[in-house]
Amino acid sequence: MEHDEARCQAPERPILCINNCGFFGSPATMNMCSKCHKDHILKQEQAKLAASSIDCAVNGSGSSSGKELVVDGNLGLLVGVVEPKPIVVHATNDLTLSDGCEGKAKEGPNRCSACKKRVGLTGFDCRCGNLFCAAHRYSDKHNCPFDYRTAARDAIAKANPVVKAEKLDKI
Repeated sequence: MEHDEARCQAPERPILCINNCGFFGSPATMNMCSKCHKDHILKQEQAKLAASSIDCAVNGSGSSSGKELVVDGNLGLLVGVVEPKPIVVHATNDLTLSDGCEGKAKEGPNRCSACKKRVGLTGFDCRCGNLFCAAHRYSDKHNCPFDYRTAARDAIAKANPVVKAEKLDKI
């Protein structure tokens, strides 16, 4: 008999969550399931932060030290110290963003620069900066103004610098 009294006794039947979500709750989580309890805690923290930020905005500063103590409302325990962060709002003018755009005015479907055929995702970007279809992708097919010869010479010169050794003295 003494052995039965010392054991922890489970409740006779499981307790359903008080939010009627269909899961089982426990007394440790105020008879809520873990998900509802977590949501409840998050809502409390958000409400406290919103209240402190409104107080900070109205009064200039929420507290004299710049730090606020957060107290758990359910148990009255000190949870931690929270530093309020200033909220920065940037006002943007949509007219200046749209008027200052230097790129293409209309970004319609991708079309070949030579024949105006729709190319979609299969278009080829040339070094001249234009987009071409499969028939006009080569430089000789669309009269490309890009100077491939000079570009290749510069690339070779940059990759292979001239190395000149000092002359050796004859004995």
